[in-house]
Amino acid sequence: MIGRTVGHYRITQTLGSGGMGVVYQAEDLNLGRQVALKFLPPELTGDEEARRRLQREARAASLLDHPNICTIYEIGEDDERMFIAMACYDGESLDKLVQRGAMPLGDALRLVEQIARGLGKAHASGIIHRDVKPGNVVVTSDGVAKILDFGLAKLSGASLLTKSRSSLGTVVYMA
Repeated sequence: MIGRTVGHYRITQTLGSGGMGVVYQAEDLNLGRQVALKFLPPELTGDEEARRRLQREARAASLLDHPNICTIYEIGEDDERMFIAMACYDGESLDKLVQRGAMPLGDALRLVEQIARGLGKAHASGIIHRDVKPGNVVVTSDGVAKILDFGLAKLSGASLLTKSRSSLGTVVYMA
């Protein structure tokens, strides 16, 4: 996908991948800014439940205007592959920061407070993230925590997309 143009985005590099998506960095050719594009993996393109989950992720996060929650620009489709266009932050995942070792207590408390504020906004808006973990938080180069990946979010009043007696998410981080 590197070098390919999708809509008005030119894909420049791969940022990461997981069970529900592949994330690329891209240039927004209309606005001249860097964005992140999250695509469903090719094997899930025809999976209606996966498509609904990606739509729900975009909808949930786009409802939230908060400095500690990733900004969603749009949801689109290219050659039947759905994608979410979102802000691309200069920084690294909290997971990578933690792997490097202990951080000063004051820094850790500031990040925890920011994450709690973002989750508080989501909860006050009737949205439960359901997959909070260090890999789903980016810490920008100026120290701002951004909560990502609302793919498993539960919106108040919405039906669940998980099957009865099944679980999604990262077991080690489940409450």
